[in-house]
Amino acid sequence: MSSDPSKTSGQFHSTKGNVVEAIGNLTGATSWQQSGKEEHAKGEAEYKAAQVQGYAEGTADRITGKKDAVVGAVTGDKSQQAEGNARHDKGEAQQELNSSV
Repeated sequence: MSSDPSKTSGQFHSTKGNVVEAIGNLTGATSWQQSGKEEHAKGEAEYKAAQVQGYAEGTADRITGKKDAVVGAVTGDKSQQAEGNARHDKGEAQQELNSSV
């Protein structure tokens, strides 16, 4: 099992925590209210951590891609230049997807 944060898992636990807390509010069960709040908070934290990780990975791809594109252009290696541009663009898209950090 992976220990990396996951947006999907974070959203699941955040939503589940909200549901558990709502049930606790409806029934007056303070233990459910508390455990729901805790699970929601943990889910939100995991989601944010996954965003940060995704943004950092996008930054690494942008930098590496730009380097490869420049090296390819300087050496005349069109394949390396194209691959570098593609990696740069992939990293840029990943950063945009995770930019509300």
